[in-house]
Formats: sequence, structure tokens, C-alpha cells
Amino acid sequence: MSTLNHLIHQHVLEHESRLKHVDELLERAQSGSPGSGDAAEQLAKAKQARDRLSSQVETYKLRPPEQWSEADFEQTGPMVVWDTLAQTLEKLVERLER
Repeated sequence: MSTLNHLIHQHVLEHESRLKHVDELLERAQSGSPGSGDAAEQLAKAKQARDRLSSQVETYKLRPPEQWSEADFEQTGPMVVWDTLAQTLEKLVERLER
């Protein structure tokens, strides 16, 4: 596997790992019966954010290697979004599981 292909594969795996973590947290939050109100609203927003980020992962998977640049691998913005979403869900799960 070439260096570029390895970097692409690694990049996609990092995003997929975060997606899996977010999906697990969403599942736990849903099983915690958010009902209505603030928790339900937070859960709905988290699902929307998850869907947007998931579509980004699919875009990465479909992008041909020649369309990747070094800058794509250096951007930390999307990872920060994943981490922020996970933190929000972790707090929601903690609140719902009490």
C-alpha cells in the first residue's frame, strides 16, 4: 500500500472509529428514555450532527486518491467536531442513566 493510500485509509478509519463511538453513545442515550424536554431536544440535535458527520465519512470513502491533499490530513476541525459531539452525548447519557 502506498504512503498516500495508507494515510487515506488511516484517516477514514479514524473517522469511522469516532462514528462508532457516537453511535454507541446515541444508543445508550435512547435506551435511557429521554422522553421530552431538554434531553429529547439534545438527542435530536446530536442525531442530526451525527448524520452530517456520517455523510462526511462516506464522502471521504468515495474520494479518489488523486483528490486528496496533504492539507486534508492536517485539518483537525472535523475531529474536534466529533469529540465535541461525543462529549455532549456522554454528559447526556450520564444524566439519563442516573
